[in-house]
Amino acid sequence: MTSRVTDVWGERTPYGPGDPWPERVDQHLTVDAARVERWVPSACVLCSNGCGMDVAVADGRVVGVRGRAEDRVNRGRLGPKGLYGWQANHSADRLTRPLVRVDGELRPADWDAAMAVVVERSQAVLDEYGPLSMAFYTSGQLFAEEYYAQALIARGGIGTPHLDGNTRLCTATSEWALVESFGSDGDPGSYEDVDLCDTLFVVGHNPAETQTVQWARMLDRLHGVARPRLIVVDPRVTATARQADVHLRLKPGTNVALLNALLHELIRADRIDHAFVRDHTVGFEELRETVAPYTPEKAEEICGVPAEQVREAARILGDAERLVSTVLQGVYQSHQATAAAVQVNNVNLVRGMIGRPGCTVFQMNGQPTAQNTREAGANGTMPGFRNWQNDTHMAELARLWNVEPSRIPHWAPPTHVMEMFRYIETGSIRFLWVTATNPAVSLPELRRIRRIVKEAGLFLVVSDAFLTETAQLADVVLPAALWAEKTGCFTNADRTVHLSEKAVEPPGEARSDFDVLLDYARRMDLRDRDGGPLITWERPEDAWRDFTEMTRGRPCDQSALTYDTLRGSGGVQWPVTEEAPEGTARLYTDHHFPTHPEHIEDYGHDIVNGAQYDADTYRAHDAAGRAFLKAAPYQPPHEPVDDDYPLQLTTGRTVHHFHTRTKTARSPELQEAAPEMWIELTPQDAEPHGIADGDLVRVYSRRGELSAPAVLRGNRPGVVFAPFHYGYWDEAEPGRHIRAANELTRTEWDPVSKQPLFKQTAVRIEKVADARDVAPGRY
Repeated sequence: MTSRVTDVWGERTPYGPGDPWPERVDQHLTVDAARVERWVPSACVLCSNGCGMDVAVADGRVVGVRGRAEDRVNRGRLGPKGLYGWQANHSADRLTRPLVRVDGELRPADWDAAMAVVVERSQAVLDEYGPLSMAFYTSGQLFAEEYYAQALIARGGIGTPHLDGNTRLCTATSEWALVESFGSDGDPGSYEDVDLCDTLFVVGHNPAETQTVQWARMLDRLHGVARPRLIVVDPRVTATARQADVHLRLKPGTNVALLNALLHELIRADRIDHAFVRDHTVGFEELRETVAPYTPEKAEEICGVPAEQVREAARILGDAERLVSTVLQGVYQSHQATAAAVQVNNVNLVRGMIGRPGCTVFQMNGQPTAQNTREAGANGTMPGFRNWQNDTHMAELARLWNVEPSRIPHWAPPTHVMEMFRYIETGSIRFLWVTATNPAVSLPELRRIRRIVKEAGLFLVVSDAFLTETAQLADVVLPAALWAEKTGCFTNADRTVHLSEKAVEPPGEARSDFDVLLDYARRMDLRDRDGGPLITWERPEDAWRDFTEMTRGRPCDQSALTYDTLRGSGGVQWPVTEEAPEGTARLYTDHHFPTHPEHIEDYGHDIVNGAQYDADTYRAHDAAGRAFLKAAPYQPPHEPVDDDYPLQLTTGRTVHHFHTRTKTARSPELQEAAPEMWIELTPQDAEPHGIADGDLVRVYSRRGELSAPAVLRGNRPGVVFAPFHYGYWDEAEPGRHIRAANELTRTEWDPVSKQPLFKQTAVRIEKVADARDVAPGRY
């Protein structure tokens, strides 16, 4: 095992506030450096940090990568997944020909035959059932140009509202927390704010494993002069939490109660920027009244966090002069997800810490191109952060696409994936195209998902580079080109856009998703309102020009951002306009927010029950360019523990894998580092069952079971942790043990963001076998 697998964050390069983050170039080659023929610019696609890198090419193959020292995101650093994950491109089991199901078996076919089947079924379903029978489920792994093609085909061509991304599972709440507070998606700050802050507030976010290069940046500040103070909110004792000044180890599902208590203390101690709150926010009095009952003692009762720790965290937040807050899955996939994420925004807003250097909140993303799904309208929103209830916005989009406004479905919100699967279950969706994602492992309550996908009335198309668990269930499988085998742009969590250039050809007959989508549009004969082809692009750059023009005048304006600008850059942050051709480091520097009724991305929701506000309701409470301080009382989770299921399961990531291991398990270094599923227990919870480290245990919920070796760690008692990456495609003995964490999770989602809840599942455990009887890799 190589050192950068075990030494995850690399050597420290400490620095102080206001100093530039020192450069440190990481590199991994599988050949001698002298054999590298050229280096091709790109960026990493295995977390949301978006680290700039160059791809080494020799003999027509990718042979390694190196970080780019001049890149604003990473200053040359790469994490383990970035250094080693690219090797999946060379995996022997890459899909290289289309597959079509014949007599119950997937059999090789040529592209014409496979696409003919896809188009024939599409047209038959449309003719018999109409556009609402068609659905598309995409990824956080494609490029902006590909998402935009999907949005144009689905929303402007076919006319279906059923288009969503698997970013619904990881960061839909990020989007909606930003919209509910600020009026628009898009994190307001810059990663450079980490260089400037004096306080870090990390809530439900374990950057040490989920964003390793971002954590390296934080670690370098923590090890430098004028160390920022660090508050971590997490039930687990993570590597991030071990660096904290205060670690608030709360019970899963109680985020809102804890955050309300912190806001209570800030208000009680008068650590409020009153002028900012008065001039630039609305809703403070309701917030004050809502958090008034949430004393530290009340938080201790609900959350299990000592009251004095709550007070100490509030004192640190109240003393901060430059506060950076970050949020991720521990909030987004948890009970009251949007309500909790909004309360983190509220902490920064009541302290007036937004739009200034060193002062921001990051509602982080979980996937490298999650931001692009939202900008392009390939998830549950409209392109360009347009408001589906605003007829002017929809008419503008129709003009850009040259279609009738009625063609674009906007009588209701775009459909989220959990609702799409319910429509499949009831028979109203008959065609589903899944692109670069694996719902047969990643969605909750897998027994139900497998049953739905196998429904006889559903025609399933899967575009992927590998025969995933979902692809194995498909009627047609289309072999896809991977990163480095195609060209396109993508945007990270601080709005930095990179251009990833094609370095090598894809293997066999594999094609880029962009080429496949354009082929589909032509074969379907999708037309604009003048009778011309709906899509006239030939190259990704053509699509990029249309995409950036579509963003003109919107909060995500990239109208002046070209491929030429991106080539040779260290990443460019949008907005990028004629007035700001070099990009924009921070939003809302004038403390004016895009909350005007004619500009806002969505009229918003009741963040407690999810009720959608309409235009009239919103205009009656027009924020007039001010941010919203939306309050929410705590409500208990809907599946509490009981005598039968006395423990709480929470799922999450491990540093060496991504999503369902489709790529990372095909990297030798990463797979060797984390080859098998495990169950993390506290010694206190293990002891009554006689469970020791390494023993085989079984975890039961009301929906299923899971088997894996136990790992005993000092987390919060009562909490069981399982990584969600492991499925079944690489089982040594298929069916021997159930190891997908989502066999246990339940069908419930946040009322605002519609993000599934993976963080609270009531479970029980039992010992199955001693560690000495569990052969490695054979459990």
